[in-house]
Amino acid sequence: MLDLFRELFDKEELLSGRFGIEREALRINRDGKLAVTNHPEVFGDKLLNPYITTDFSESQVELITPALKTTKETYDFINALYDITALEIGDEYLWPQSMPCDIPEDEHIPIAKYSDCGECKKAREYREKLFKKYGGKKQLISGIHYNFSFDDILFKKLYAYQKPSMGYKLFKDSLYLKVVRNYLRYRWLLIYLTGAAPIIHSSYTKTCTKGLIPIKGDSFSNEGAISYRNGECGYKNHTDLFPDYASVESYVKSIEDFVKENTIQSHKELYTQIRPKAKDNKDLLNSITEDGIQYIEIRSIDINPFEKGGISLDDLDFIHIFMLYLLLKEETNYKEWQQDALFNQKLISKGGMENVCLIKDGEETTKREWALNILDEVKNMSEVLCLDRESLIEKMRQKVLDSKQTYAYQMAERAKEEGYLPAHIRLAKEYRQSAYHNRYKLEGYEHLELSTQILMKEAIKTGIQVEVLDPLDNFIALRKRDKVEYVKQATKTSKDSYITMLIMENKTVTKKVLEEHDVCVPKGIELSIKENIRTAALKYENTPIVVKPKSTNFGTGISIFPNGAPKEDIERALEIGFKHDNTVLIEEFAQGKEYRFLVIGDEVAGILHRVPANVEGDAIHTIAELVEAKNKDPLRGKGYKTPLEKIQLDTSSELFLKQKGMDFNTIPKALEIVYLRENSNISTGGDSIDYTDSIPSKFKQIAVKAAKAAGAKFCGVDMMLEDYKNEESSYSIIEINFNPAIHIHCFPYKGTERNIAQNVLKVLELI
Repeated sequence: MLDLFRELFDKEELLSGRFGIEREALRINRDGKLAVTNHPEVFGDKLLNPYITTDFSESQVELITPALKTTKETYDFINALYDITALEIGDEYLWPQSMPCDIPEDEHIPIAKYSDCGECKKAREYREKLFKKYGGKKQLISGIHYNFSFDDILFKKLYAYQKPSMGYKLFKDSLYLKVVRNYLRYRWLLIYLTGAAPIIHSSYTKTCTKGLIPIKGDSFSNEGAISYRNGECGYKNHTDLFPDYASVESYVKSIEDFVKENTIQSHKELYTQIRPKAKDNKDLLNSITEDGIQYIEIRSIDINPFEKGGISLDDLDFIHIFMLYLLLKEETNYKEWQQDALFNQKLISKGGMENVCLIKDGEETTKREWALNILDEVKNMSEVLCLDRESLIEKMRQKVLDSKQTYAYQMAERAKEEGYLPAHIRLAKEYRQSAYHNRYKLEGYEHLELSTQILMKEAIKTGIQVEVLDPLDNFIALRKRDKVEYVKQATKTSKDSYITMLIMENKTVTKKVLEEHDVCVPKGIELSIKENIRTAALKYENTPIVVKPKSTNFGTGISIFPNGAPKEDIERALEIGFKHDNTVLIEEFAQGKEYRFLVIGDEVAGILHRVPANVEGDAIHTIAELVEAKNKDPLRGKGYKTPLEKIQLDTSSELFLKQKGMDFNTIPKALEIVYLRENSNISTGGDSIDYTDSIPSKFKQIAVKAAKAAGAKFCGVDMMLEDYKNEESSYSIIEINFNPAIHIHCFPYKGTERNIAQNVLKVLELI
């Protein structure tokens, strides 16, 4: 079989697949007690949010990634979901462990609540029956469910090569069921490698007291425990159930028999370590019969306390190649394999690798010897198929040789030193702090513009499905039930017409449209490249003016002379402008400070004063060196992927400094603030300061009026104000901008951070 796979498949085909994670987590108070507050409303309807919902309890969050093409994408997405959730639960934390925190008695454990609908009622009734049957405490055990499918190319090539008499669906089902059977045989190894629940808090011990030894604080364990979640103290059926995995039909029949015997109430109550899954899992038995197995759900994985998202990338990658190994691994005819597999699971969960035997095909074998043999076979598979996973397999081998490298041992040692609750609370605090530091980005999507990341993050939080259509163009689709909105760069949407974009793009047309609507704009002239720029420069010599290309954004090609300038500087400014457009405007300089009003819909969502790019002198370093140092701030980047942009030293800044009698090699005095250009665009390294709550409503109404004049739902209005506090102050709108960035308002350099993405989603009628 191995030789056949080497002949038929390349590395990319073998390592392709679909990967998804479901991660449960208890919400806790800062003292480690279960938070019995309601699931935060910000996440919307539990039954409709595909990413953030609840499991059994109102206190038990469930994070769900979509099916993604790589383990890295899945790893990033689960971490992103953690970040989103951790920052929306107030003063609470997410408990980083499978076994529960300090939990109350059953009557105080809140079962998940639902709105009033037929499906909601069924969801509530199902949980109430589980509560009555198993108790509330066991329901709070949390874990990782790893959803996996092979790429269809694998099945199709095998089917074409082997030409079996059965149909393709049955052939595919038979291969998945082989993986399921082999997984059950060898699950004990994954439990050892990923087990991370070696301790139980005293509030849980009433459900399981056998063989427990007190350790530091209010917690219990026994020496060498690996995973209480997967052992006798874990969440399992009252009766050991062994479905028939010979075929889909026999599997479905065995579950139907369990239900008829009243052993379980539905397929969802069959708590096996792995489940074949269907296209429609709400109607699993019919769907899996009709459509076949679509993927498999692995349920043995503990939450890794040392990973924010609950599982490491190494473990995701190893489980992936382990699935491939299980597909290739030949089976034996030993009939009691399910019973022995369960015995091995229980044994490995409560002990390590030392001097204990497992049952292999009815015979005893030491755990370490068997584990090393399996890993040797996995390594050989990797070498023969050129999978390049040998170093990863070696890491797992070292865990087998030295149990001190396991998550379970390391967590047990921390708990012994710090106490069970303090050790886990410290980790939860660290992960929350990490989420705060990541608040402005969406992990795994850092290659997109920050405004797009922010909009995606808000959509995910509220349960709107997100799909990246073209990452290079920052083009995404947002779906909620039957409604779809296509969005480019966060604010290019169906709500603005093409003519609206053209009006704002053309500064000459913009001024005429605004003047028609009695909005004040600066006076000026339009200069064609064919005309004599020397004549224009001479006309405006020593006059406060702004020189700018007709159709650029982000301050590109703009030169500002608030105190006037000699004609040669104006000529140079015109030359810079003509590099970006065939037409350049010369406008009177509007007095005051510039403010960016972000209009979304019919209201101003944010206002910024943008301070031009600047450095602070130290009497030692040159301006160029100070810029280099300031650009090292992690909040500064390029391409609108961070809250601030790196400062650019270019011909415009060179010309501006010249007016001040400086150049890039000038050494400023200590504490001297040196501005590097007149225009204050964030895109050229400016600093943003929030003024949303300080600007009078009169000017906000003018900004909305300007946006409406152009027919814009999303608009950046640049307004000059001499005195922003005074409603009688003169004003002038110098530009209105199509496709305004939202990230600068969400995360200003100084001032209040604002949830602008929520405003965008409201205008799109998605929330």
